[in-house]
Amino acid sequence: MGALEVLVADILCDAGMKKLDIRTRTALELPGYFRATKKWDLMVVSEGQLVMAMEFKSQAGKSIGNNVNNRAEEAVGSAKDIWTAYREGRFGQFLAPFLGYFFLLEDRQSVRAPVSNKEPYFPVDPAFRREPRESSPDSRRYHGVSYSARYELLCRRLVLERLYSSACFLMATNSQKTQITQPADDLNFHRFAASLRGHAVTFLGDR
Repeated sequence: MGALEVLVADILCDAGMKKLDIRTRTALELPGYFRATKKWDLMVVSEGQLVMAMEFKSQAGKSIGNNVNNRAEEAVGSAKDIWTAYREGRFGQFLAPFLGYFFLLEDRQSVRAPVSNKEPYFPVDPAFRREPRESSPDSRRYHGVSYSARYELLCRRLVLERLYSSACFLMATNSQKTQITQPADDLNFHRFAASLRGHAVTFLGDR
């Protein structure tokens, strides 16, 4: 993920941000509301104002399913924490900061396969269901969507609910010649980078 952090930093520099204002390695702690501080992966602070904070998350290996809920809880909780801290005046009183969420998922067969849902009392959100084929022997049952689809939904809904300003979702194979795919147009890197540039330009224009 370090290379992606460098790429984002380069995009921000090209948009006019000062390199010294972009933090990717040290001094990445920001105050919260429900906790004292939280360490982000990339941060931009300029003239005493929080311009941007970003999370870079990845998931790989055979036990991807064990951490899907944890990743969702982390993303939602971190966003709620920082926006409440912003409301309380922790980061300046000017332009609201840009909050970015970047997720990279290992592309393997297991993350594309349907995953069952446990619904002992109430049905899950229809978005997390996949209609079975009528010809299948268990056609009366619903199957859950794949882990990749769940992460895509997570990223999209984080933006839809205005918890994050923009999100990007990529998948990459763990092979000698890595293949990168962008499953959703609304979550591709081009749109994400455009949002970054747009916020940087807006901030600089207000100075």
